[in-house]
Amino acid sequence: MEKILVIDDERPIRSTLKEILEFENYKVDTAEDGKEGLKMILANKYDLILTDIKMPKMDGMEVLDALIENGIEVPVVMISGHGNVETAVEAIKKGAYDFIQKPLDLNRTLITLKNALDRKEIVKEVKKLKRKVSKGKITEIIGESAPILEIKKMINKVAGTDARVFITGSNGAGKELVARQLHEKSSRNKQAFIEVNCAAIPSELIESELFGHEKGAFTSAHKQRKGKFELADGGTLFMDEIGDMSLSAQAKVLRALQESKITRVGGDKEIKVNVRVLAATNKNLRKEIEAGNFREDLYHRLNVIPIHVPSLNERRDDIPLLANHFLAMICEDQGIALKEISADGMKALQDIDWTGNIRELRNVIERLIILCDDVINGDDVNRYANLK
Repeated sequence: MEKILVIDDERPIRSTLKEILEFENYKVDTAEDGKEGLKMILANKYDLILTDIKMPKMDGMEVLDALIENGIEVPVVMISGHGNVETAVEAIKKGAYDFIQKPLDLNRTLITLKNALDRKEIVKEVKKLKRKVSKGKITEIIGESAPILEIKKMINKVAGTDARVFITGSNGAGKELVARQLHEKSSRNKQAFIEVNCAAIPSELIESELFGHEKGAFTSAHKQRKGKFELADGGTLFMDEIGDMSLSAQAKVLRALQESKITRVGGDKEIKVNVRVLAATNKNLRKEIEAGNFREDLYHRLNVIPIHVPSLNERRDDIPLLANHFLAMICEDQGIALKEISADGMKALQDIDWTGNIRELRNVIERLIILCDDVINGDDVNRYANLK
């Protein structure tokens, strides 16, 4: 049930609004002036504030100013007398949702309040979506251990160039994060960052995915389609798990890197592309070359600047920073009060064998947030971290 606070110095208006709004299934509190109303707002959570503009002790504009000052985000509808419509308009400029004039029209009042509450839900959803989107674009590398500081130093040196970077490391260690940071710090950061996971695409489709195809190139090619190289034109193409790419696709990638040109599957037209390629793998490509699974000439084309991302077990000093980062992010995302990890809880996290690296740590922190009380201790970590 949505909760509304009515602030008005006229008892008949307060009583009438309370009666009408409760009949409409709202929970309603009332206050006789702005000072009392503000005290109630600071002590309770309301979905909407309906306040008169002209009141003794503290008027509606002062209430609005106090809400803004305290960072309280709640829709405010002003009740305006005949002589203070201009003030009501000024209130809207400050952030109030709307105003209704005295004498109050029942239908107009109910419609205004409903619209204000609907807008509150829309704003909440938009913020939630923005958090999800921004979460997917996080490029900050968390950590102060020696290997991470070395990576940050290398990124700062290399990002401003167009040099190809070859990123190695185990699954979940943060290779994509390094690639995103290289893009964000480059002059290409206003253009697209396109990612392709070579291991996730069937070998018969990888060429179409990378280079696009012409209509009719194969059975399901019903229309022309641009590939990742074209989509990344002017920006950055991140080829993750490149060690899983087929040899025929490797040959075409090599040509694209040598000539800055690609040809769509089923086509013969050469298309110029201006793309910075970053590649990553969790495989030992030297062994893959010896086994005949990877082209040595492509390896040398890609491996201009090598960056190795250490496993989480190799950077245990960063676990407290990472754990607190995930703790704050997940609590905010789920809309719950920030929890805390005790000293023995943090020590228990540092003692775990993190075979799944940072990805596993994030999942464990989320599990602990859901299953534990406000303070996560060592017993909690030992009990829940290794659940299968």
